[in-house]
Amino acid sequence: MSQKELAARVMKEEGGGSISPQYLNDIEHDRRSPSSSHLIRQFSGILNIPEDYLFALAGRLPDDLRREASDPEKVVRAFANFRKTLKE
Repeated sequence: MSQKELAARVMKEEGGGSISPQYLNDIEHDRRSPSSSHLIRQFSGILNIPEDYLFALAGRLPDDLRREASDPEKVVRAFANFRKTLKE
């Protein structure tokens, strides 16, 4: 699938149509990050890639986890476990 085809299938959250191929190119080359969880979820569905993996690549927490991240000690433990798992 080309960038142009993918961009045409990813819709902005506010009903403003699809994202631009240039915006997608900027995301792919780490010049920009997806502006919302909505976009990450669409990329996940269209590309059949787990959304948690895309959230990690984007350096973001999904909205549901962000709401649960109110206890600093719990967050630190979670990231320690995450780091440990990745290093295995």
